[in-house]
Amino acid sequence: MMATLSQTKELLRRADAVCFDVDSTVIKEEGIDELAKFCGVGDAVTEMTRNAMGGSMTFKTALTERLSIIRCSREQVNKLITDHPPQLTPGIRELVEHLHQRNIKVFLISGGFRCIVEHVAAQLNIPLHHVYANRLKFYFNGEYAGFDESQPTAESGGKGKVISMLKEQYGFKTVVMIGDGATDLEACPPAV
Repeated sequence: MMATLSQTKELLRRADAVCFDVDSTVIKEEGIDELAKFCGVGDAVTEMTRNAMGGSMTFKTALTERLSIIRCSREQVNKLITDHPPQLTPGIRELVEHLHQRNIKVFLISGGFRCIVEHVAAQLNIPLHHVYANRLKFYFNGEYAGFDESQPTAESGGKGKVISMLKEQYGFKTVVMIGDGATDLEACPPAV
């Protein structure tokens, strides 16, 4: 749901935990689009990302199709993170610090890639066990081998599954989900 500023502040005050989408929310970029540009196939993948964000295809289908075009190596992913690290959205560092000061648990739940999201988590002092994202798979020689389709974040509705699991595991009553796409809306409920 969309909330006014005062409603948002009240929700955050009552929250036991706040879960953030990462791409175009915690960071300015869409990680998969940046990876595609870095690998020389940006235009084709950007259009697919727009379609996926709008909910016109299942998330897993969109992810599979985009990754089959990108076919990034482990070396390319590492070089992207080193040469073009994700740029935090203005104000996010302060917001996360404020939530930490109030002992509100912070989680990153992303349909993006764990290797990139972990880099973001480290910048925000979010423990890595509070990161839920898709894992890229590589062969021993570093070539792309697919992604771990068993991760809940690989599926439409996966963010909601993660939030339900967090509520059960930690006993959270109020979990706030902040994001910008169709997969974030699917997480409400169980989040608000």
